[in-house]
Amino acid sequence: MSDISKIRNFCIIAHIDHGKSTLADRFLEITKTIDKRDMKHGQMLDTMELEQERGITIKLQPVRMEWEYNGEKYILNLIDTPGHVDFSYEVSRSLAACEGAVLVVDATQGIEAQTLANCYMALEHNLEIIPVLNKIDLAAAEVERRGKEIEEVLGIPKEDIISVSAKEGTNVEEVLKRIIEKVPSPKDVSKEEAKLTLQASNPSGCLNDDELKALVFDSVYDSYKGVVAYVRLKSGSVKRGDSVYFLSNKKKIEVLEVGYFKPKYKPCDILNAGEVGYIVTGLKSVGEARVGDTVWQSGKTSADLGSASALPGYHIVRPFVFAGLFPTDADDYTLLRDSLDKLKMNDSSLSFVPEHSSALGHGFRCGFLGLLHMEIVQERLEREYDLDLVITAPSVSYIVVLKTKMKFVQLKLDSRYEVGNPPTAEALEEKYISSPAELPDLSVVDGIKEPWVKVEILTPKDYVGGIMTLCSEKRGISKNMQYLDDKRVLMTFELPLASIVVDFYDQLKSISSGYASMNYEHLDYRFGDLVKLDILIANEKVDALSLIVHKDDAPGIGREMAKKLKDLIPHEQFVIPIQAAVGAKVIARETISAFRKDVTGYLYGGDVSRKKKLLEKQKKGKKRMKMMGKVRLPQEAFLAVLKK
Repeated sequence: MSDISKIRNFCIIAHIDHGKSTLADRFLEITKTIDKRDMKHGQMLDTMELEQERGITIKLQPVRMEWEYNGEKYILNLIDTPGHVDFSYEVSRSLAACEGAVLVVDATQGIEAQTLANCYMALEHNLEIIPVLNKIDLAAAEVERRGKEIEEVLGIPKEDIISVSAKEGTNVEEVLKRIIEKVPSPKDVSKEEAKLTLQASNPSGCLNDDELKALVFDSVYDSYKGVVAYVRLKSGSVKRGDSVYFLSNKKKIEVLEVGYFKPKYKPCDILNAGEVGYIVTGLKSVGEARVGDTVWQSGKTSADLGSASALPGYHIVRPFVFAGLFPTDADDYTLLRDSLDKLKMNDSSLSFVPEHSSALGHGFRCGFLGLLHMEIVQERLEREYDLDLVITAPSVSYIVVLKTKMKFVQLKLDSRYEVGNPPTAEALEEKYISSPAELPDLSVVDGIKEPWVKVEILTPKDYVGGIMTLCSEKRGISKNMQYLDDKRVLMTFELPLASIVVDFYDQLKSISSGYASMNYEHLDYRFGDLVKLDILIANEKVDALSLIVHKDDAPGIGREMAKKLKDLIPHEQFVIPIQAAVGAKVIARETISAFRKDVTGYLYGGDVSRKKKLLEKQKKGKKRMKMMGKVRLPQEAFLAVLKK
């Protein structure tokens, strides 16, 4: 049994490309967890091909290291976390499994938006923070200035910051020593403390050494083992053959195998309180072993399953960005469905439902955590399952508030209504929609709510004016502006999520010459003056091109889409009107002229009535053709408009 006082659980957090995965490689080398000759490439914990190509961490990866310090052996459980804002939920679950966090800051770039977000998240979990200033070997490194910046912004004394070069291994051992000295060992709740905790309604989530409670901070699907739950044991122990429960769905499983990460699976006899490891569940879907759930087993003095309390932090991840995925070959629809099913086994945050488009055929409406998440899912489907896909422009979810008629008896029972002041016999009902096609008839809609986010932008002061203008154009509300030093500014805005999901980040980088960084978090849903913009081609509505937009933006967007379609739709034998409409009101129109044969070209003389007769005959034919003809919107035109 491991001595709990010799265990240190910590994670590495940082902004993208600040060198945390390289620092993790040096930890693996120093502790001899992986032989140097086996480290054929950098970023050993980034196991996916896509991660190694892009140089970013997409999936968190735990590893167990053993290191001797002052004559005693310590177990160091490291969790390497993603750095992008789309995976911040995964980072928060990793923090919940640790007692300490190594905060990595690039000595050339300094504090970025995600650095602040991750640091505040670690403080919320009461973690011991070990500040590290990385890349001191580069000529552009400003160690003194960046150290002062960390001290002023984060309140961490400059003398506590460790300056390292993860690439060359400089001072990396000092980081390991600081982790052992500063990061507390996991708490071991004694039976006496457990009784007091139980009497206080169990606020800490742990009862005693007999009752098993383990936090699921990740779960993956293995083709040989089934679902493997990555867990941090808060109390008790678990071994092969034990019967345990997932508290969120009361699912009972028999433990097929337990072990830890080296960094591959390393089976062991038992996992004890304070340790990080894995449990092979035998389940077939990661949806049954959700991230943030609690694995529970009754102890000698514990109550039954019904009264068991989960560890804090469990909630279902709700996607906020939606897009349609369609196979370019209609015969690949079944393959796409099976591929999404398999991918969801390893990514519980992915959601999808069948969808049909008049232009692209059958596909799926998929929900993602953000744009990077969407891009990663698309690339994985194309690489791992050999699919050729078409993805539509991303949109967001909305809440539609409906008017629902109620019986007068129900209204009389409602204490909110006073005698002599009768209500309007209407009550409100809310419905989530992820596509404009799902929007009900406006006669039953009381209002539409859209998601809003809090956006933090860290930028050099020279670009403040341009960023203020950009956010104002996107309906942003300025909340705060803080000068971190004489050169950098932290700007805080509240913005509609729909305003930032497509090209906001690209525009921000363009305005700031690439120097600005951005982080956002979801706030709430708010009522907006939103309308549904429909596109009609030859007087027929194309549902796949419908959009939900702000009322003030509708005319401009409608004109732009109509002009774009006019350039892309091929000519027919009849006139094709293209209209953008809000409800019954047409707000923009373009017309594609018809092909016209010169029916009088062969006439060489005679009375003019002969020409008039032929032209009149052609006119009637065009009119009949317009009534019967159908316009086909080519896939290229459809995609160009959506991307626009």
